[in-house]
Formats: sequence, C-alpha cells, structure tokens
Amino acid sequence: MQRKTLAVALVATLAMAGAASAQTATDTQRNVDQQQRIENGLQSGQLNTHEAARLEQGEAKIDRMESHAAKDGNVSAAEAAKIQNAQNRESKAIYAQKHDAQKGNPASASSSRMQADVQRNVDQQARIQQGVANGSLTTQEAGKLEHGQARDSRKEAVAGADGHVGAGEQARIQRNEDAQSARIHHKKHNAKVAAG
Repeated sequence: MQRKTLAVALVATLAMAGAASAQTATDTQRNVDQQQRIENGLQSGQLNTHEAARLEQGEAKIDRMESHAAKDGNVSAAEAAKIQNAQNRESKAIYAQKHDAQKGNPASASSSRMQADVQRNVDQQARIQQGVANGSLTTQEAGKLEHGQARDSRKEAVAGADGHVGAGEQARIQRNEDAQSARIHHKKHNAKVAAG
C-alpha cells in the first residue's frame, strides 16, 4: 500500500512540475507576442516612442516577476497566476495605447531606434521561449535570462521616457542587448537541460 501511495505522490509531483514548466513556456511565448505587438504599434504609427517606453516599463515588471518566480527552479501555481494577471493588464495597456488618439511617426529617427530595440527584444524573447520549449534552458536559466530582459526593457523605458531615443542612448542599449544575447547563447548551449 505504501508503494502505491508513493507512486501516486510521485506522479502528482511530476505532473505539477510539468505544469510549472509548461506555464513557463506559455509565459515566455506571451512575452514574445506582447513585444511583437509593441513593435507592430511603433511600425504602424499607432504607438509613439513615449508610449512604447511606458509599455516597456510594464514588460520589465513582468520579466522581473518571471525571474523571481523561476529563481528556485519551480514556478508555483500562485506565481503563475500572478504573472498571468500582470500579462493580462499589460495586454490591455498595449491595446489602449495603440487605440488612443496619440500617434507616432514610424519614419522618425527616434521611432526607428525604438523599433530596432523592441525588435531585438522580440528576437531575444523568442530565443528564450525556444530554449524553454526544447528543454535547452532550465526554469532557473530562463528566470535568469528574464532578469536580463527586464534590465534591457528598463533601459529602453528610461531612454524613451522623454519621447525621444538618441543615438547615444541606443548605443548603450545595444551594448546591453549584445551582452544579453551572449548570455542566452551560453545558457542554451551549456550542459544543463530541463528535466523532461
């Protein structure tokens, strides 16, 4: 009888671990999708640089939440729900900013710089999502990388807070993004793999 109870407990534990891992994959895909929506808004002129910067601040907050939740290698159901609620709020904020009366000039130098930075976020979030999905990133590694994504999004938010992203600001952001790209590559190609 004890073996049966132990087996049931083990199956339940593995199922919960799988659910936590699946939630992380869902969260990282949602990060990609929301960054892409910001990028699309900049390209279409539905978002100006200042609005995109405020949205990047929200993205940074979500990335920090994900990083904190994954720190111990396990995203609990409560943490996953909290992250999902934050992502829902951010999704509504993206929609509201894209559909208000403010418009951006996608051809301006500042908007072009912000577009390039946000597109890099899309690409890097996609690389993290792929690593989570294929098991080349553990939950803890993905969490550490989300911390880096939060740092990059914060820098973009600060740079665009005044509605303008200068060439010097973009150069600093790109250096940080280059370092983050190297971290993603390293973590995806080290010997650690997610338990599956």
